[in-house]
Amino acid sequence: MNHDSSLVNRLTARLIAGELRPGDRLSENSLAKEFDVSRNTLREAFRVLGEQGLVTHIPHRGVSVASPSTADVVDIYRVRHHVECSVLEHAPRNHPNAAQMEAAVEVAEKSAAEENWLEVGTANMAFHNAVVSLSDSRRLMRSFSNVLAELRLAFLKVEVLDFLHAPFIERNREVLEVYRTESPAAAAVKLGTYLGDSERQVLGAYARAGQA
Repeated sequence: MNHDSSLVNRLTARLIAGELRPGDRLSENSLAKEFDVSRNTLREAFRVLGEQGLVTHIPHRGVSVASPSTADVVDIYRVRHHVECSVLEHAPRNHPNAAQMEAAVEVAEKSAAEENWLEVGTANMAFHNAVVSLSDSRRLMRSFSNVLAELRLAFLKVEVLDFLHAPFIERNREVLEVYRTESPAAAAVKLGTYLGDSERQVLGAYARAGQA
């Protein structure tokens, strides 16, 4: 992995963790110092992130974290349906990465009890990342990390973290239990319904917030 791709991955991880928010200005000086890279390396990382729809470059104003639109949300969920449900449907019955799904649910439950909704959101990202890891495809995982980053930005844009995440903690556990006790195909059906409900809630939150 070269320096540029490593930096892209680290910045993407920050987006997934909710550490960078929609509209945040990204300072070349401070980030170059923090990551100990040249400004040229950072600009190349910004270029890649821009192509992925995660940052926007405005002439004379610099680079900012992207703010997903309603149309972006619809497309994000279209990709999620295709990728997550397909991976889960065709996953081996006893894939070891199911342990990562379990761990993510446990973190979400603990964080919800503490009303730490940002961490609940991060645990939710980890759960869906673990679902895709059942594919055993590094390329698919790399691609899906971009989708998760955009999804996290969409969640943060409407600022209703408890509303968005609380109902889905138990549903994550249900998907996992159906995968373990019934079949991957049955779990994929349950996940498909779950994603449809999640999409409607996010779009409803966008509408209430008056977001385009």
